[in-house]
Amino acid sequence: MVAANVHPPQGAAADWTVPQRWSDYTPAEHAMWDRLFNRQAQMLPGRAVTEFIDGLDVLKMTRPGIPDFEELSDRLMTRTGWQVVAVPGLVPDELFFEHLANRRFVAGRFIRNADHVDYLEEPDVFHDIFGHVPLLANPVFADYMQAYGQGGLRAASLGAIDNLARLYWYTVEFGLIRQEGKLRLYGAGIVSSYGESIFALDDPSPNRIGFDLQRIMRTRYRIDDYQQSYFVIDSFEELVKQTLEADLAPLYRQLKQAVELDPVTVLPDDRVFYRGTQAYAQAKLAQG
Repeated sequence: MVAANVHPPQGAAADWTVPQRWSDYTPAEHAMWDRLFNRQAQMLPGRAVTEFIDGLDVLKMTRPGIPDFEELSDRLMTRTGWQVVAVPGLVPDELFFEHLANRRFVAGRFIRNADHVDYLEEPDVFHDIFGHVPLLANPVFADYMQAYGQGGLRAASLGAIDNLARLYWYTVEFGLIRQEGKLRLYGAGIVSSYGESIFALDDPSPNRIGFDLQRIMRTRYRIDDYQQSYFVIDSFEELVKQTLEADLAPLYRQLKQAVELDPVTVLPDDRVFYRGTQAYAQAKLAQG
């Protein structure tokens, strides 16, 4: 969640946090959460990674209505030491990393309206809480998120935030994982989207490529539509080992000289699970 403004908005603390004001949510806003939750909860079993489904249960997120961040944080703290804090919108890079490094997940408190059920450019409370928080109940993924925040602070000092942002995008937001011989979803941007939950696994259009850290950090991404390529990890443990347990400074130096890749690109040495037709992206391009 990145903002251009470096000063906290009016009413926010210096770290950009604000009260959630759970009691201010209207019945219509709670109903929107329930509508979105029920739609995803019905279609994700067998498609999402089991750790995500387990997280919904252990955090008691199956209860109706928008979760109260304080209650959710109490349950999450008991599991992995994380808490959820409300912010009014996108926050600056380094502050975002600092929150993660201290096991605080920043979440928007507003929820989309009926005109934006299927797509919203700025993340809302459903994307942030339903999409991200269940996996924070998993100790390995919770450690990954903290290590990502710590790595972000180092990347900022090395001028490599763009490279690290691509890692976040293609893992935390739009990652796939192999589990029990099948590709499954774990990225928050996918599991919180009905359309992309289907597209990412079933549609013939996108590439599905094995995870490679340098490759991902070279690859641009789309923020306005479904992804043209998804990257597949073998396990959360392997993700931690490959990305954040090593000194990335030499890699950042190499990347400064490397050619950036378009989202559609498939390289000769890629481990390709499925080479997409790109029919969806081409059709959207033809529409103008």
